[in-house]
Amino acid sequence: MRHEILRDRFGYDSFRPGQEEAIDAIMDGRDILAVMPTGAGKSLCYQIPAMLLPGMTVVISPLISLMKDQVNALRASGCPAAFLNSSLSQAEYARTIDEIRAGEVKLLYVAPERLQRSNLPMPDEDGSPPLVVIDEAHCVSQWGHDFRTSYLEIAAFVDGIRPRPVTAAFTATATPRVREDIERLLCLRDPASVSTGFDRPNLYFEVRRPGNRKAALLELVEKQRGLSGIVYCATRKAVDEVHDLLSRGGFSSTRYHAGLDDRERRRNQDDFLYDRRTVMVATNAFGMGIDKSNVSYVIHYNMPKNIESYYQEAGRAGRDGSNASCVLLYSGQDVRINDFLISGSDENGDYNPDLLAHNRELLKQMTFYATGNDCLRRRLLSYFGAESPAYCGNCSNCLTEYEETDVTLEARKIISCVYRLKQRDRALGKTTIGDILRGGKSEKIKRLGLDTLSVWGIMGGAKPHRIRAIIDFLVEDGCLASEGSEYPVVVLGRGYEEILMEERRLYMKLPKERDPETPKGKPPPGDDEPPSAGDRDLFEKLRELRKEIATRESVPAYIVFSDATLRDMCRKKPASLERFSDVKGVGSAKLEKYGEAFVRLVRRETET
Repeated sequence: MRHEILRDRFGYDSFRPGQEEAIDAIMDGRDILAVMPTGAGKSLCYQIPAMLLPGMTVVISPLISLMKDQVNALRASGCPAAFLNSSLSQAEYARTIDEIRAGEVKLLYVAPERLQRSNLPMPDEDGSPPLVVIDEAHCVSQWGHDFRTSYLEIAAFVDGIRPRPVTAAFTATATPRVREDIERLLCLRDPASVSTGFDRPNLYFEVRRPGNRKAALLELVEKQRGLSGIVYCATRKAVDEVHDLLSRGGFSSTRYHAGLDDRERRRNQDDFLYDRRTVMVATNAFGMGIDKSNVSYVIHYNMPKNIESYYQEAGRAGRDGSNASCVLLYSGQDVRINDFLISGSDENGDYNPDLLAHNRELLKQMTFYATGNDCLRRRLLSYFGAESPAYCGNCSNCLTEYEETDVTLEARKIISCVYRLKQRDRALGKTTIGDILRGGKSEKIKRLGLDTLSVWGIMGGAKPHRIRAIIDFLVEDGCLASEGSEYPVVVLGRGYEEILMEERRLYMKLPKERDPETPKGKPPPGDDEPPSAGDRDLFEKLRELRKEIATRESVPAYIVFSDATLRDMCRKKPASLERFSDVKGVGSAKLEKYGEAFVRLVRRETET
């Protein structure tokens, strides 16, 4: 039956890795903990069992937008689903309660906060849910990147149900420590473990360190004008400034942050989801559970506080499997901003030194990602304990020509500078250290007498970015360390004597010098774009038809069909309903509902 539901309801011929394993465990009555990357099809792992099991499955989900998206998609596929949250009018709420009690709902989506307020309505028959699903399960752990106290109440809710339902926890990103917390705090009983890895091969990762961040952003968005994208900023102020910058540049932009009133946030979010605006500029308040499948790029205007947040946010690109890009615009100032945010992040005012130290260590790992020269994908995956090759071929570091360079002499000069400053009871930041080594004559250097240091000017011919890159490398190596939050300074670390005494040599990958007119490497093309001009025209006409239907039905366009499904239509050119049923993502409900319109369009375009 599961294969029939997969084909008839959701339009797929086969399961993705891990899906059938998770479904089997649930149907066997086992709790499960599934860690599957965004786009791996986590939802089907519990939606199919919910269709097979008697009674109503309860899905605990953190955000209203996620519930609406999931329920809209399920209904479009002919699956009876509903949600209960504050977005419903009194009449809608009462109607949903009636549907639940009449046994007309197979999947009910609720927020964890609702579990605390009142008992959930259940069908009059088969009242106890056979399955309780916890989505975004990492929210239960304070060691994760999005801890929510309401998730701590879920275990008591499940324990109060008789007979106890199967409990299934799902997340896209979780370190080993967070996975242990999920299992313990949700009281999972001997759970089956399903992990399909963390890699998203369709995503291209890039780090840029632009001299002018605004200009770099405008360049990136211009190259993808008309495509759907998200720009993440660290603060509300930055969101407003970037949104204004893009709007003045003629881009169809909107914004989202906690400082806006509820009405504007909902309107702006809907404008983005319904493709009325192509670029969303937002803080991390936006995005968890946003199931928009056609996001072509995610740009981080500021560096996030940790790798988990970054991978979760970047993972909102390419959810339908199409190629997408994830670009981080890095500045050393981001580290200071994030450390400030971490120091003031305890909502209850309780000082937890272990948690503060933990979060600062996570920030350090994120900084190493942004400043290192090895494969970006490998950095991300190794953080989650997953192995990967040293070369992925689809990130900016792998596509940049590097050469192994002996930087021992330069490292000695930098360490000597830090050492001489220590002798004068001083510790300074990376920029000032670079200015000293290059023989800078700024007012600050003269006022502090730094031009009298023996190391002043000993790297006069070096470029500032090279000195800074080597300092970052020495900090990661441990020879030097960065201390302080608001104004970080560089101090001596461990083992620096070995470098000064020439007992150890240091080799670092540095980019080869290249002609400034030579473009930087780009990700290899994928098969997600229609290959010919004719197919591109067909693709655009299919998008227009999809938009007309979505507008008529008041749902986002990707609820009708994803971009990946439209591309498959371009490849297969179905001229009959029978051929149309072979298109990926076309189930029986959508075949009946939309088949004639799309087949008619394909016939018209291919016969002319």
